[in-house]
Formats: sequence, C-alpha cells, structure tokens
Amino acid sequence: MRRREFLLATAGLGAAAVGGLTACGGNSSGGADPSGAASSTGEISGEVKVTFQQFGNSKIQANFLGKMADEFTAAHPQASVKLQPITASENDYYTKLQLAMRSPRTAPDMCYEDTFLINSDISAGYLTPLDDRLATWSEWSQFKETAKGAARALDGKTYGIPDGTDVRAIWFNKTLFERAGLPTDWAPKTWADLTSAAQTIKDKVPDVIPLNVYAGTGVGEAASMQGFEMLLYGTPNGTLFDADSQKWVVGAQGFKDALTFYQQIYSGGLAPTPQQALAPTWGNTVGQELLPQSKLAIAVDGSWLSGNWLESGAAPWPAWEKTMGNAAMPTQNGEGNGQVTLSGGWTWAIPQNAQNPEAAWAFMTLVCAKEGELEYAIKNVQIPVRTDVAEDPSYVKANPTNAFFSKLVENTIYRPAYSEYAKISLLLQQATEKVVTGTSDPVAAAKFYDDGVTQIVGQDKVITI
Repeated sequence: MRRREFLLATAGLGAAAVGGLTACGGNSSGGADPSGAASSTGEISGEVKVTFQQFGNSKIQANFLGKMADEFTAAHPQASVKLQPITASENDYYTKLQLAMRSPRTAPDMCYEDTFLINSDISAGYLTPLDDRLATWSEWSQFKETAKGAARALDGKTYGIPDGTDVRAIWFNKTLFERAGLPTDWAPKTWADLTSAAQTIKDKVPDVIPLNVYAGTGVGEAASMQGFEMLLYGTPNGTLFDADSQKWVVGAQGFKDALTFYQQIYSGGLAPTPQQALAPTWGNTVGQELLPQSKLAIAVDGSWLSGNWLESGAAPWPAWEKTMGNAAMPTQNGEGNGQVTLSGGWTWAIPQNAQNPEAAWAFMTLVCAKEGELEYAIKNVQIPVRTDVAEDPSYVKANPTNAFFSKLVENTIYRPAYSEYAKISLLLQQATEKVVTGTSDPVAAAKFYDDGVTQIVGQDKVITI
C-alpha cells in the first residue's frame, strides 16, 4: 500500500470505516452515478460524500446526519449520501481532511470546516466560494451577520454555511465544592480566585483533579482557544493580533503572565499531570469520563460540554443538571468587564475538488434549514446562528445552560481571521507544552513563540504593545 493510500485509509476515509453509517444515508447502492450532479431530467443524483469529525464516542452528529440523509434520499431517489466520519484529535482531523481535499479522487463533496481554517484552506486552494448559491437561497437571511462573517474570508467571499457557534467558560462540580466547603454559587473574579479554589479542592478533596486548563499539542486547538487564549485575552491589552496596526503581537507581558499561570497550576499539583494533559484524547476524557465520574472539580471548557451527558450523548449522566455549575472566566485581576470568553464555530463547505457539488449543495441546505439547525442545536448544545432557531421556544427550554452561555456571546472575542493563524496557534500549543512539562520557563517559552511568529509573518508584521 502506498503511503498516500495508507494515510487516507487511517483517516477513516475508506469504505470500511464508514460502511455502517453509509446505510443510514439511504440508497447507498441504488445505482446512481457517483460522479453525477443531476440527471438528464434535472433531478439531483449521484453520491454525496460527507466528511466530518467524530469526537470520541459521541455519535450525535453522525446520527443527525444519518437522519438528514434518509430525508434527502427520500426526496431525491437518484441520490445517495455516504457519511465519512474521521475519529481523531482536532489537529489530526484538520490534517486528514486537508490531505483528502487535495485530490479529486479523495475529496469529499461536503465537509465540516472549522472557521479558523477557512483562510488557510482558501490559500491552499481547497474550498469553493458559495456566494452565487447563497444569493438565491432564501433562508440565508435568517443567519446572523456575525455568523456570516465567520464564514467569510479575507477575499470577501463566503465559503461555508455555519451550523452554530459556541463560547467558553468555567464548569465546576457543586458536589465537590460542597465537600471542600466552597460556595456552590461560586463566581471567581480573578485568576487568584481560580487558583485559591483549586488549592482548597486539593487540600480537602485530594482524590480528584482540582483544575483543568488545556495545554499542549495533543489536544490541538483546544489548548489554544479553551486554554491559553482564555487567559491571554483576560490580561491588560491582551491580544494575539493588533487590529490598529494590522500586526501580530510579540513581547507582551500578558503572554508571559498567561504562561506563568500554567506553570503555577501544573507545578503546584493543581492540574492534571503532563502525561494526562498531553494525550490527544484528553478532551474526550474530560467531558466523557472525569466530569461525569466527579474526578475533576473545575474545567475551563466549552458551552457544548453537556451534550456528552444527554441521553443521546456519549456519556449519559442524568444528574449533571444538579451537579454541575457554571461561571464566567474572570480576567486576570478583574480588568474590563471582569470576564472573558471566545467564540468559534464550524461551517459546512464544498471542497474545490468535490465531484458532486450540486447534490452537496442540496444536502447542505437541508442540513442547514431551520428544522435541521434547530434539531442539531438542541442535541449538540450549540448556540444558534439562525435568528429563527434562537427564538424558537423548544431551543430555549432544551438545556438549562442555554441562557447562561447565550448571554456570554454579547461580549465574545473571535480568533484572528488570517491564514497565518493556524501556524501561530500551533506555536501557542507548543509554548504551553514547554511550560507544563517543565522544559522551559514562561520567559523562554514566550521567546520561542515570539521568534516563531516573526519567522512566520516577517519582522515587518509584528509589534510590541
């Protein structure tokens, strides 16, 4: 087997990896021309290959897409849908998807694209713009402008339909807090409040991990966004990119302060061991094992986390609503409005090398119609990007955390929408890994980052503020 074929097979793109889910798509062997877009009568036809990331044991998205595929093939008997989940860490998913998109032979017709990768994937020639299609799609007007912006690249064109957004905050176990004598309505105001609570947990409930803040390359973008950036953007003038000068920031004190926070919690026994934190599956372990088993007291994590604990989730946990509490992430010393959150999101996109873009567009608009996005927002605990979904009573009532997290969106921060971000994000992950493993102190790790950014973007594109 050639190396390229081996990589594609291990990415989960082979027929064996998706055979069970293909059946969910309906009409997978109904004789349709797999390369066709529409029959001679204008009917949608052919196979639509859909690639997406599967997070550990969670089958929420796979089951949702299977249901949508059944509806699609019932409406279009000459078409079929082949679901191609990739079960991998975030960085590995991005790599495997990009590898597949390079060739018409392996490219999916529709793929799940993280918004922060849109510009870099456009630069690589992987995605096709959707503006002409969106101009005639009446439901596009229901999408919020901020969501549309997340799918719009620097060239002004739109390359995906967003299916939801998210925010980040603190999850804490109220039962463990009670055991430690901490308030169950806990609302930290500073980083010191975070470490103080974690120290109390360590002292009084020693059989659990006090605090998790993601770090390292193993968990990929989670270390950048749920971890480091939640700290950096809470420092005075903390930012990765200076909008006024249009330059990347280096040499910032807030950067060193964020790394020092990592050093404090990891060297002080307030965090998981480096071996635990650097595992590629650590994010799934946190959400699907440690929190449901009350083995982790405090987690800086995403708004979607409780999706694991629903009846349809990877780790059903009926008691989560009474056990878990939420708090906003505080700024370093209570600066600004006192809290910080970041938003990301995913879009459905059509690769440049897609062999059946017409059918992919038809399936995409079904998935992203109100009914589809409402169902997925409820089941996967997404923050809606469609106005009609956000206002739907069934969404508002679906999860007790929806109101809390939706409120945070008002002051959210988005990652820099530049093609260099993917490489710079990797530097963030490497810098945190150096600190949590003790191979570098915060000053040296910050210099490693500064040097790396300068090498990536050039000396004329960096600034110290």
